[in-house]
Amino acid sequence: MRIGIVIPNFSADEDDFALPVYQNLIKSLAIEAEVRVIALRYPPKRDPYLLHGAQVYPLGAGDRRGIGRLALWYDAIRLIQRLHREAPFEVLHSMWADEAGLIAGYAGRLIGTPVVVSVAGGELVGLRDIAYGSQLTRLGRWIVRQAISSADRVIVASQYSRECLRALYPQARATVIPLGIDLNLFTPSLEVYQANHLIQVGSLMGVKGHATLFRALQQLPDCTLDLIGTGYEREQLIELTAHLGIADRVRFLGMIPHRTLPSHYRKAALNVLPSRHEGQGMVTLEAAACGVPTVGTRVGLLPDLPEVGIAVPVDDVDQLAEAIRLMLSERARWSESALRTAQDYTIADTIRQWLGIYRTL
Repeated sequence: MRIGIVIPNFSADEDDFALPVYQNLIKSLAIEAEVRVIALRYPPKRDPYLLHGAQVYPLGAGDRRGIGRLALWYDAIRLIQRLHREAPFEVLHSMWADEAGLIAGYAGRLIGTPVVVSVAGGELVGLRDIAYGSQLTRLGRWIVRQAISSADRVIVASQYSRECLRALYPQARATVIPLGIDLNLFTPSLEVYQANHLIQVGSLMGVKGHATLFRALQQLPDCTLDLIGTGYEREQLIELTAHLGIADRVRFLGMIPHRTLPSHYRKAALNVLPSRHEGQGMVTLEAAACGVPTVGTRVGLLPDLPEVGIAVPVDDVDQLAEAIRLMLSERARWSESALRTAQDYTIADTIRQWLGIYRTL
């Protein structure tokens, strides 16, 4: 089977973990099928290369907008047509329901190939107060609508995302398939975790709900918190910890190598994910596979997995603090159930379900 993957960014080499989950998934998919990856904006080069058994065709568009964006779309569609003439694609799969999905949809119609579109992030929301989501602008809404309407099948990672999709595009044919994790990397440890120590992994931006977590931390004087990730709100968040009087209990660790992430999870009593929106929230499964349960909000995959943690309403400081207290008091039970549940969400299982859809189409 010949599969074309259209994706905004892809790893430039084995040590480049630009999007670790997709690197791992495409590596596994390439064992089962002939995979060609069309990487639109990253890496910043245009020479094809082989990575993990997949042939990668980068277009190196960077942050091109305006006329430059139109040129990228044209170049990508022409590239897909040329590759199809050389060896016909049987399915095109876009990893984002944005311009990648639009490109896959138009190209699919031109070459007569079925198209799968995966919803991956903020395509289905528009949170105006934090300027987040594709639904905020007319152009963003048009691009997502084109991507969804041209898809023969839409994949979402959670029931929450499926409800978001139904609200906007009730006719879309959607299948829920969470992205699996690498259980060889994310494993439990015999090391003793740090009691009352919390971890949050994600970009330092408004959608991740840091302010809500910080205010909950005010009510939890015995708790400490490690933040892993970078983003444009870093300085603002540092100032907020000082204003709330919790600066001595919060560490900003920045970006860390992906391979070292499990060791940080294992030191924590709980993973916290107070996001305002998540398509899935990979950290929920990553932490669970390390034996660490999650307290988060009712977005993404967490509400689908009651054995992994507790989900509270978005922006509810008091309920977030209370859920953290409760889970800390019952941590051993939650750790066991989280670890057991994570074993069912593997990369191999995701690939098996993708291949089932490909064959059906």
